[in-house]
Amino acid sequence: MRMLHADPGHDLTYNDVFMVPSLSDVGSRLGVDLTTPDGVGTTIPIVVSNMTAVAGRRMAEVVARRGGITVLPQDIPIDVIEQVVQWVKTRHPVFETPITLTPGNTIGDALQLIHKRAHDAIVVVDDRDCPVGIFTEDDAAGFDRFTQVRHVMSRELVTLDDSVTPEAAFDALGEHRLSVAPVIGADGRLRGVMTRKGALRSTIYRPALDAHGRLLISVAVGMNADPVGRAKALHAMGVDVLVIDTAHGHQRKMLEVVEQVRSALPDAKIVAGNVVTADGTRHLIEAGSDIVKVGVGPGAMCTTRMMTGVGRPQFSAVMECAEESARHGARIWADGGVRFPRDVALALAGGAANVMFGSWFAGTYESAADAQRDTDGRLYKESFGMASNRAVKNRSREDGALERARKELFEEGISTSRMYLDQLRPGVEDIIDQIVAGVRSSCTYAGAATIPEFHERAVVGVQSHAGYEEGRPLGTSW
Repeated sequence: MRMLHADPGHDLTYNDVFMVPSLSDVGSRLGVDLTTPDGVGTTIPIVVSNMTAVAGRRMAEVVARRGGITVLPQDIPIDVIEQVVQWVKTRHPVFETPITLTPGNTIGDALQLIHKRAHDAIVVVDDRDCPVGIFTEDDAAGFDRFTQVRHVMSRELVTLDDSVTPEAAFDALGEHRLSVAPVIGADGRLRGVMTRKGALRSTIYRPALDAHGRLLISVAVGMNADPVGRAKALHAMGVDVLVIDTAHGHQRKMLEVVEQVRSALPDAKIVAGNVVTADGTRHLIEAGSDIVKVGVGPGAMCTTRMMTGVGRPQFSAVMECAEESARHGARIWADGGVRFPRDVALALAGGAANVMFGSWFAGTYESAADAQRDTDGRLYKESFGMASNRAVKNRSREDGALERARKELFEEGISTSRMYLDQLRPGVEDIIDQIVAGVRSSCTYAGAATIPEFHERAVVGVQSHAGYEEGRPLGTSW
């Protein structure tokens, strides 16, 4: 990356900078390969942060199917993690996982489940797991919640064979004017569902897969308790990436944990953080980390900077840490501070190999929290920071009462926030489309066909607040 202006004498965040276009030979956005250069296996630069209200099995499955990876939180018991990992590893790389009920279930049962996924439909199956009907929210109109779905479901089923290609599925759904259809095997049993938009996406995105063709997944490991034992257990169950995570990653204990995990698991892919300096980056790499997580305080749910004054504007942190990691043959993930696709592009221009997302994905069907309705009927989900009082309570529930009370005094995050589902982009895939479209376009403006080329060719300048405001469209949420 080349800076258009001289050193401004102060650190920069994403709003402080812009990118200028360069001579380009890249004729199409679809000609840009967004495979990340960190060796993780992701085909788009999207990592879902290990936030309890965001990262769960639904998020992990959907994001990996589109090419990213999700980091499950560190405060989930190991037996539950194993169930989630095995569940994600058995998901189909193209077909979406359906929500299923039996004809005897009620409308109330259906309405509790229907917003768990973005395809807005429930497949009603018989005792052989063969589809016999489809239920949508519109089918509930005029009926009480105790009515069985057999009385309201649509029985006129159009099904797709499990050998169908995404292109053929897109055409078939369009021909029948359907948005979703069950996918069945030769035995008539349900294999999944495909939506018309999902079929279209499968022609554009490549899933993030392990060596066995299964969806990728990552899990966080904290510094306390038995981090080495947990890391070994996670690696044994097939977790693809271990994220050793703490708010202050540049500390002696963290370096010791990374060294111990690396010694125990020499072949594991290890991410560690968080840091914001070249020294912190170098020390974590020397301890054994393949990837360093960069960012202190830029997250939407984080109050670290207001509580402590500690942190650093994220663009400068990314630039410095990426430059240092490159000297050692390692990579960084930019963690936090992205609000718009432009921020993601600027993080990659600054040298990040991947970008982490938390609160931006909290208000989606796939986030781990349950959907609720406010008094106006709007869907929302509750989110909270991972250094908040609420998160500390979750992590310390096995401690004694006095120790829990002591820990709860030290919070650096928001304990609850309503994240409303955007009516235009209620699913995480809708947001991924927006991000990827922006990043692809940024690459074409820079004349880059890959993420490494983008970092090499990007030309970035410094702007005033007025310059940033000039770029914002009027009359929109942007």
